[in-house]
Amino acid sequence: MGYQSIKEWPEGERPRERLLKYGSGNLSDARLLAIILRTGGGGETAVSLAMEILNSFGNLRKIGNASLNELASFKGVGNAKAAQILAAFELGRRLLGETHNKYPVFSSGRDVYLYYRQFFDNRKKEVFRSALLDAKNRMFRDCRISEGTLTNSLIHPREAFRDAIRESAASIIFVHNHPSGDPTPSHEDIAITERLADVGEIVGIKVLDHVIIGDGKYTSMMEKVYIKK
Repeated sequence: MGYQSIKEWPEGERPRERLLKYGSGNLSDARLLAIILRTGGGGETAVSLAMEILNSFGNLRKIGNASLNELASFKGVGNAKAAQILAAFELGRRLLGETHNKYPVFSSGRDVYLYYRQFFDNRKKEVFRSALLDAKNRMFRDCRISEGTLTNSLIHPREAFRDAIRESAASIIFVHNHPSGDPTPSHEDIAITERLADVGEIVGIKVLDHVIIGDGKYTSMMEKVYIKK
């Protein structure tokens, strides 16, 4: 590009100034990402660096699901800027969770799948989450419990029930993904489900379901009778 620094651009073309003048909805993906990056690297502007990242990943969803190391590998990004990008995307996911059916009522594994699939698109690792429910099966809080490797998540009941106990949840639903796309439960999935259900009985917080999300498919451990009604 003709300018080495965005500060040298005409003021009307600078991403931040354009946002202030026209609003965030009128900026391109590259310019919005450039505002987060603030500066480029290696002679690039923040916009050209943003375009390089977008072209490399292909779309925003894949950027949001990238690891810190993947983002930091771009020249001019590093750990600090990678953390800023991940934080921005995580805020967007949380906002989507708040605004899209803010307090859903789960009556089936499909309900859980339809709500949670947005959290797991293109995830390369297993992520274990929980939905805390009130006495009417209405979710009042979503909790991220752990992130495992490509093949398994290590779940300890202490961490799994910590927020549910603190928030006095009436019941809980566990959710995790299979990056392979196949939601068929493994032996470990079955063992974890049975263990969590037993712990739920002990602490007085019923485990209503454990839903495994795959690529356009899901498995409800309650519907498969691994959890007793």
